[in-house]
Amino acid sequence: MSITITFIDPRGKPVETIAEPGDNLLRVGQAAGLPLEGTCEGQMACSTCHVIVAPEWFERLPSAAEEEEDMLDFAAGARRTSRLSCQIELTAEMDGLTVSVPSESNDLRRM
Repeated sequence: MSITITFIDPRGKPVETIAEPGDNLLRVGQAAGLPLEGTCEGQMACSTCHVIVAPEWFERLPSAAEEEEDMLDFAAGARRTSRLSCQIELTAEMDGLTVSVPSESNDLRRM
């Protein structure tokens, strides 16, 4: 069963993606060409995969671990509904999830 995830790119353009339960939000965003660097490859040692979860979805996601909250302190443009995309494993219940990539994002893989 596929699920739809909508990313809002740094310029405000929606990018609709199809994912499978068990996929990782970071990998789905990277596959869609979004500027989510993920320097630490999901080890929670950076904040380069920072996304802003739509308010209506934020409380529906599993809570962030303390380590993730600590890394978000370093994220450019962090907000109350910020998360590290590497820490969000997608489930069928997340069909329709919307997240924004902050305009402050900078993917050094593209330089």
